[in-house]
Amino acid sequence: MFNNLIESTSHVKEFKRRGSFVLLTCITYGVLLVIGGIASVYAYDAHLDSQSTEIEITFVPLLKEATQPEPPKNIARPAANSSGHTTTESIRTVLMSSTSDPNKVPDKIGTIASGVPPALPNSKLGPINVDPQGPAFSTNAVSGGTGNTPQVEIGTPPPPPAPTPKPAPPKVLKISTILNSKAISLPKPIYPKMATQIRLQGLVTVQVMIDETGKVISAKASGHPLLVVEAQRAAMQARFSPTIVGETPVKVSGVITYNFVMP
Repeated sequence: MFNNLIESTSHVKEFKRRGSFVLLTCITYGVLLVIGGIASVYAYDAHLDSQSTEIEITFVPLLKEATQPEPPKNIARPAANSSGHTTTESIRTVLMSSTSDPNKVPDKIGTIASGVPPALPNSKLGPINVDPQGPAFSTNAVSGGTGNTPQVEIGTPPPPPAPTPKPAPPKVLKISTILNSKAISLPKPIYPKMATQIRLQGLVTVQVMIDETGKVISAKASGHPLLVVEAQRAAMQARFSPTIVGETPVKVSGVITYNFVMP
């Protein structure tokens, strides 16, 4: 009997322990579910805030129907009279010239272009707008013509050919030959005393520049230093005839030579 009582008491404690464990487990899962639900609500709200509420609307352009070109206005058509013969006169309901010839202007000026074609020089006032048939009565007809000859368009004559440009003469004409024989006046240089004393002889070459009138404007001699000064002075006094290329006088560059020889 005591053994049964001991076993019953141990079963009651076991049941209490198991009940406490189950209750604690349920409470724990409940708390976790509540926390998960609250977290999911906040996460959903944050997702809604990040979404864009803009709506993109695309319009498809409508294709315009092909419109037929309107017939040209302000053109008077040739017409025949009641007897079947074509009219020989130009008739207008309003005698009004074109904008390039404002000799005949309408009585009333409006903002809308008139439907009446421009009147010809021989147009008359009438109930309709007609022009006679034939090239003689066209808007390009010659004033005072007989009307029996077809209109002939005369083209613009071609412009005359441009004149061939003349070659420009050289600014300075360089002559390779010696200019001694071409000089009008060629003074002889003075023999320097120092060169005479030492009996110095030799050839001196002078490079000269001659202007358009034949005057020497520059001279540069090359040779013995005792001889170049007098040679250069003599070259500056030389005179030549003007050199003309085509019809223009030009400058000349050449060489004059002096041979210093003891007597």
